[in-house]
Amino acid sequence: MKKLFFLLITFYAFTACQSKYKDIPDTYHTLLDTALIKAGSNTPQILKALTEAPKNQKEGMAFLISYMPTRDLTTLSASFLLENATYAYKAREKYPWCKALPDTIFFNEVLPYTNVAETRDPWRKDFYERFSKYVEDKKSLKAAIFAIANPIKDEVKVEYNVKRSKMDSSPKEAMAENMATCTGLSIILTDAFRSVGIPSRLAGTPMWTNMKGNHTWSEVYIDNEWKFIEYYPEGLNKSWFLADAGKADINNPLHWIYAVSYKPTDQYYYAGRAVKHLINKMDLNDMPPQMRRHYENPKERDSIKEGPYIYGVNVTQRYIDLYEKSLENKKLEEDELMAKFIIFKDQDMTKSDSRLDCRVDIFMEDKKIDFGYAPSTTDDMNKFLKLKLKKHTDYTVKVSNTKNNVDHSFSISTGDAPSQEFKLIL
Repeated sequence: MKKLFFLLITFYAFTACQSKYKDIPDTYHTLLDTALIKAGSNTPQILKALTEAPKNQKEGMAFLISYMPTRDLTTLSASFLLENATYAYKAREKYPWCKALPDTIFFNEVLPYTNVAETRDPWRKDFYERFSKYVEDKKSLKAAIFAIANPIKDEVKVEYNVKRSKMDSSPKEAMAENMATCTGLSIILTDAFRSVGIPSRLAGTPMWTNMKGNHTWSEVYIDNEWKFIEYYPEGLNKSWFLADAGKADINNPLHWIYAVSYKPTDQYYYAGRAVKHLINKMDLNDMPPQMRRHYENPKERDSIKEGPYIYGVNVTQRYIDLYEKSLENKKLEEDELMAKFIIFKDQDMTKSDSRLDCRVDIFMEDKKIDFGYAPSTTDDMNKFLKLKLKKHTDYTVKVSNTKNNVDHSFSISTGDAPSQEFKLIL
């Protein structure tokens, strides 16, 4: 009987849906067929959302359903999805910065009802009504961004606190507790941006290369590029974590910087891939303390192990470039210089293939001063690892590359020039 019921639902879904596909681009048809099957007993709700969406919202609803995680296909109601789309399109019609967006950005970074694995609470209508007043008189996207970011903590009354009950709390859950982690705060900020048509997404790293924890923040799409901003804003592409982000290891997924994508990509966001792999390989007691505190809650640990369905893009190089640019623009003190390091595995320093992407740790006597990652064979020949050091000072440089069994130390002395190059041959 159950099998017959399911077949009837599926038949109804296919036949009813075919009559509506005329308003939806062909590229979605097969994806929608698959999604309706995955929805199981919730197929009528998903189909209702698709069929009742106004004509101008059909493709957006098709996008959401086509790439929707199975957990949502089987649980979300038509009313939830229709309300989300209604208010997203209100913002698109009302605000010039949203109206000007290409569909690809609007669909993937404004329309989605979710970021990561947070509870699917209906936040869109509430946030539209809360935050639209802040951007009513704003003429530019940048002004609108800060009109949301600056007062948000006072509007929602949520502050950072590790005593929160969940790592990835939804806005409703965070506002009920008046606290959240960096992930919960970033979800609130990104949802607030999206509610007024500002394209936004989460970004973060599973673990900094200094092994002092992980972090999550928001990005906004402005001037045809992605820039980062925090719940406690310092500005666009400005934050305490830029130095940590700029020292990411491009060869280790654990230390990559990821941005979330609703539409599937060729890799998962770190919560679904790198951290899941790490947790499956490590005991809690073996984790760095800063990471362990996020995963010691059994419910959070189990939810991560359910399986990856959150997609992402690797944006590590962009943060490395931002950090290096910030170093170049930062004025050196009278006793400082910019040291440029590049590591070679043989004597021929004219060939790109001679370089080796090693970790470089700088010590003054026994104290570590700084670290970073030297350029690889695929980087531009004019690219160096740049670190600020003191003039007329002796340092020990420890160079390592586990994959190539490299563990070597060099002694260097800096001079008086404001910029000095150190080409080290293994």
